[in-house]
Amino acid sequence: MWTGLLVWFIFINAVAYIVMSDDKRRARQRKERIPEKTLFLLAAIGGALGVLVAMNLKRHKTKHASFRIGIPLLLLLNALLYGYFLA
Repeated sequence: MWTGLLVWFIFINAVAYIVMSDDKRRARQRKERIPEKTLFLLAAIGGALGVLVAMNLKRHKTKHASFRIGIPLLLLLNALLYGYFLA
């Protein structure tokens, strides 16, 4: 189970980072954006670290209170759940 969880952690966080980065690229090009609920869903299912890293490195969604507060809370929830399943 540990290996499967590690693979999931790496996969979902890589996807979350890529999707968040792609949304930033789309914002710059004034193209159709990725819905915020999709970004929150990726964070909720285990990709909060990837979203948070992309937020800070790409400076994307950092002015939105829902992201400044919600993503760290989801990261805490992710950590608790990963810890629970690894214990």
